[in-house]
Amino acid sequence: MELIKGKMKSEKIFNKVKNLTKEEQKNIPYEELKAMINEMSADEIIELSNIIGYPVFARMCMGSLKHKFVLLQDGAAAVLVNDKKQILLQSRADRDKWGLPGGCQELGETIEETIIREIKEETNLTVKKEDLKLIALVSGPTRRNEYPNGDVVINNTALYCVQKYIGKLKWNEESKQLKFFDIDHLPKKQNDPDLIEKYINYINRTSF
Repeated sequence: MELIKGKMKSEKIFNKVKNLTKEEQKNIPYEELKAMINEMSADEIIELSNIIGYPVFARMCMGSLKHKFVLLQDGAAAVLVNDKKQILLQSRADRDKWGLPGGCQELGETIEETIIREIKEETNLTVKKEDLKLIALVSGPTRRNEYPNGDVVINNTALYCVQKYIGKLKWNEESKQLKFFDIDHLPKKQNDPDLIEKYINYINRTSF
């Protein structure tokens, strides 16, 4: 009976958090978050993390240090190519730069699941696992990223090339615009120049 009560309590918490806006989720008081987590199993904590989003959730658990601690993040990005060999870039809502679709791995995801989910969320396009071509694993100093709120992260990024996808291009709140660019006429303000350089090296090595 206690196990059932605990599960019902967790479901109530999940539903409450799901009904919050992203901004409201970020601002759950630390003591309230701690009380939630103390009542949960490891699997339930993973579920709560995936509702909020792992990087945000990890920072929330740090209390007053959340904007000071440098996070190491695993994730993926995709170069989506159209029939004109142009690549898709997104103008991000949180800064005046163009970058590749992609994002951080959630707890329990494979890296392939991460990029398929991120492509769907950010572009509305559907991609199959068999149509992902891994170009490179990119890490190190070039993967350091600083956000307007002061957060600093260093990413380990699996970079994929995707030529097959279906759906109508549409962006969510993370983007101001999505646009295909000729590889020789890319915007000057880029968020992922190191990843695009890896892609250019890739196409120069292959018969693509």
